[in-house]
Amino acid sequence: MNIVSADGKQISKIEGFPKVDTKGQGGMLDVALDPDFSNNRMIYFSFSEPYEKGNHTAVGKGMLSADLKNISGVQVIFRATPTYDGDKHYGSRLAFDKDGNLFVSTGERSDKQTRVYAQRTDNYLGKILKITKDGKPAPGNPFIGKSGFKPEIYAYGIRNPQGMAIDPNGNLWDVEMGPRGGDEINLIKPGKNYGWGDVTYGIEYSGQKINNGTTKKAGTEQPVYYWDPVISPSGVAFYTGNIEEWKGNLMIGCLSGEHINRIMMKDNKVIGEERLLENENERFRDVLNGSDGNLYAVTDSGKLYKISKK
Repeated sequence: MNIVSADGKQISKIEGFPKVDTKGQGGMLDVALDPDFSNNRMIYFSFSEPYEKGNHTAVGKGMLSADLKNISGVQVIFRATPTYDGDKHYGSRLAFDKDGNLFVSTGERSDKQTRVYAQRTDNYLGKILKITKDGKPAPGNPFIGKSGFKPEIYAYGIRNPQGMAIDPNGNLWDVEMGPRGGDEINLIKPGKNYGWGDVTYGIEYSGQKINNGTTKKAGTEQPVYYWDPVISPSGVAFYTGNIEEWKGNLMIGCLSGEHINRIMMKDNKVIGEERLLENENERFRDVLNGSDGNLYAVTDSGKLYKISKK
């Protein structure tokens, strides 16, 4: 993990993180500052943790030194088990809610033998989870005390949620990669099933139908919006910067789409879409609001962009 100076000219590496599994889509996955960071200097991070003969998505925390060069007191507070010997679909975004609890998104690890875990509730794959800062189930979670449900589960039936953010009204959203076709924007509500494994607007990479082409099923939620062909959405943020007409819009970093997608919504419905920076030919991995009123974006090629008002 690196710290970049405001002018982009200096980069310093933070030392002290645990070992990560860098195969495929693995590595260091996301970072979130403690809501009380200015006082406690705690940061939370997700990563693909090597374990025995496989790996899993893990969430850790630690204290960042005043000189920004080291993290200390590192502890892993949550592991999305079962562990699996694969290299895809770690999901893994982090977002704090207003009460200081942490939403964690996890993928279903891509392969057909793990896909079934997204619909099963005795595990942590293909889920939106909600935990405390110590990794315990967050108070008020929908399945606490219910037989057959892990108490950390907030929502399930998720494929590969690389984007997750809370809107200005406090609603939680995720953006998920579909297979071939069927990338989705979902409004995440507690206790709901978002269908993956059984329901999709996409097809297998081989061209075969998934579950006989089922796009709707009783007991599952429909996406608010979907793309076909796909854009491969990754990190997202609701814009809070100083470009007035963008305020509250959902900004999505797109990988195969090679742009930043600006989504305009009204009453939780998509009413417009604009594709930004298409001429850069970059795979945009993540977008973030800066405290300076600018939007920042990072790409797979290692570039950091600042998007400012003219």
